[in-house]
Amino acid sequence: KRMQGGLHLPLSRRLIPKRITLGADTGVAGLGDFFDVTYSVLIDIGGTSLPVVLDTGSSDLWVLSNVCQGTCSSADTALYPPNTFHGVGLDAALVYGDSKTGTYARGMIGYDAVSLAGLTLQDQYFAAINDTNTSVAQTRCSGIFGLGFPLNSVIWTDMFLNQQQVSRPRSLHRDVVSRISAMRKRWFDKSVLGISSFRHIDIDPPSYQSMPQLKRQVTTSSAIASSFGVSGPFIPRLVSLGGLASPMFAIALQRDTIEIGGNEGMLSIGGLPSGVQNESLTWVPVRQYTLQQEGLTQDASLEAYPIAWEIPVDDVFLDGVRLPRSQLCSSNISLSALIDTGNSLIRGPPDVISYIQNMLGGPHFACSFPHTLAFQIGGRMFPVDPRDFVNQVHSGDAQVCGANLAQTDVPVLGGGGYLYSWSLGDPFLKGVLAAFYYGSFTGFSQDPPRIGFLSTVPSDAGQRLEDAVSAAS
Repeated sequence: KRMQGGLHLPLSRRLIPKRITLGADTGVAGLGDFFDVTYSVLIDIGGTSLPVVLDTGSSDLWVLSNVCQGTCSSADTALYPPNTFHGVGLDAALVYGDSKTGTYARGMIGYDAVSLAGLTLQDQYFAAINDTNTSVAQTRCSGIFGLGFPLNSVIWTDMFLNQQQVSRPRSLHRDVVSRISAMRKRWFDKSVLGISSFRHIDIDPPSYQSMPQLKRQVTTSSAIASSFGVSGPFIPRLVSLGGLASPMFAIALQRDTIEIGGNEGMLSIGGLPSGVQNESLTWVPVRQYTLQQEGLTQDASLEAYPIAWEIPVDDVFLDGVRLPRSQLCSSNISLSALIDTGNSLIRGPPDVISYIQNMLGGPHFACSFPHTLAFQIGGRMFPVDPRDFVNQVHSGDAQVCGANLAQTDVPVLGGGGYLYSWSLGDPFLKGVLAAFYYGSFTGFSQDPPRIGFLSTVPSDAGQRLEDAVSAAS
């Protein structure tokens, strides 16, 4: 429902969620829950309703087109008919995951009218995918809706670089364009999967004139910030255009396994949910990547841009015991975590994940004994609900469980990538209300990006797991 300062949409436990149409400067969208693996939101593109995976770990919007080949050609989900699609002569190669679990999606970049919960943007850029090995279609979704920052968007980066090539504004510093181009290669072109970017850099200027144009800017930072309002991802574009009451969104995820319930699932856009006060959350800053960290800064102020929803972590605990820091990570990289709704697990350094499994007695353990993995963030403990920490190893067997954990790549300073060593996915997010605040794209020091958390894990969560296991036995 629409409230002063934001729109708040309840999340429903259905595979194909119902669309809720609301007002103009704030919005809420109903989410679907596919067995706690993915959470989807229903968007409208060119008059077609499409369920897309809600993903704070990426920044791009893409949907399966009706000419998609391979696994999506027989998908049991809605496909995008590109009747109103305006292609711009660029192709996108989007890569997800890490060196162990990476997947890809490839297709054409273009624009169309996109609506979410009554919030509509004309000429919104996205990718119409014609080739992918992701499991999106298997979860009955039609694509991915990235909620990250523009600098983490393949589509924005390609659009921005090609705009500079076409218009060649003399006022834009060449070294900044070169740095963004270098970031494009380091951050997005992941050769580990054998996927090369096949975008067409040399666009014919006449074909480009049909696109909404960027105006020449006096400074580099204003040119970049202005581009966010033209070719940025959906919600950052709303933020850039001043279309939201507050530059933020908040998420609470419901549980559909072990014991149905938990949070009242909700996506709030432009404000916090009704009854939740700003001061009730623990707020921590988002990492801003400096030049030394192969990021980008704003003009003379040298303010670094945020790239991902990555936050500092004080320590990690299992059953009250502080876990050792990874010996695989460089000691001069501060401990941090990505907050990622598109991740169905909790991912961490290989040696720390192995240490946890040893503490648990191996990869399999008794479901009835509750374990609490907790992350100390901003000086406060945020536990993973014991019911969300485990999964059944065998269907129908409520006695033997495994942990919802996985190993991931460790960060390397100067390695041209993210610096987080943990990725906190849905098992963590089902135990919190998480608020994502973009801040000011034109002045991060005055209004910095940040994430706020409010734990929703009940004090008797361990007992509730034992009761649920007992009832299922």
